[in-house]
Amino acid sequence: MTGLIFLKLGGSLITDKTQPYVPRLDKLNDLCREIVPAASSLQLILGHGSGSFGHTAASEYGTRQGVRDAQGWRGFTEVHFQATRLNSHVMQALKDAGIPALAFPPSALVVARDGQVSIWETTPLRRALANGIIPVVFGDVVFDRVRGGTILSTEDLFQHLALQLGPKRILLAGLEEGVWADFPSRTSLVRELTPAMFADMHAGVGAAAGIDVTGGMDSKVRQMLDLVRAVPGLEVTIFSAQEPGNLARALQGEPLGTRISEG
Repeated sequence: MTGLIFLKLGGSLITDKTQPYVPRLDKLNDLCREIVPAASSLQLILGHGSGSFGHTAASEYGTRQGVRDAQGWRGFTEVHFQATRLNSHVMQALKDAGIPALAFPPSALVVARDGQVSIWETTPLRRALANGIIPVVFGDVVFDRVRGGTILSTEDLFQHLALQLGPKRILLAGLEEGVWADFPSRTSLVRELTPAMFADMHAGVGAAAGIDVTGGMDSKVRQMLDLVRAVPGLEVTIFSAQEPGNLARALQGEPLGTRISEG
């Protein structure tokens, strides 16, 4: 789909990841207002992380690694409950901003195989896009043919959708300014990153602050590098949307943070 953009609002941005189940509602409302101009002029799929909601419950039950017994399945439902709690805040903020959006919970739509999307009927999502509705996906539990159950992050979902839909850009908005060559010192920001460059600076890409059972920055970067190799012309931007106006600027195409491309 020409001109399609995937945007993720990171869990660190819309929740306080150092405290369980605490949304940053004022920030979430501000971010949705920044999306408004793009919502009427661009094709957009929105994703959001689980932050201190899903990650807290998932860490307690080990859901990402698999679900095997009654206690694990109890945790599976708890992770879903917390993920949808946060999604309800996101959907309310979008509604308050006047943005037509529709949630697509992965637990009801996706089947995985060993932590990767195996089945996802995307026709409803495509129909939403065609009719000016913004689809909203989010990190959630899914049934898994190998693990029983697992968690797919927003990046996992974007990875599958990008191969199906061919977006032009993926924007990953969080608290970090981008990818640091010297994490955690944070004195040298990597402005441009290609697959060929990654091996040379990999040791400086660190894990996320707070609880993050889906892999932190290292996992995000690796997934995005795989995608720019697989999707012709795709560009990925990892940037901070903490500063007011940054999200709107990124949606308009202004260079911010770290740009990942095939090179």
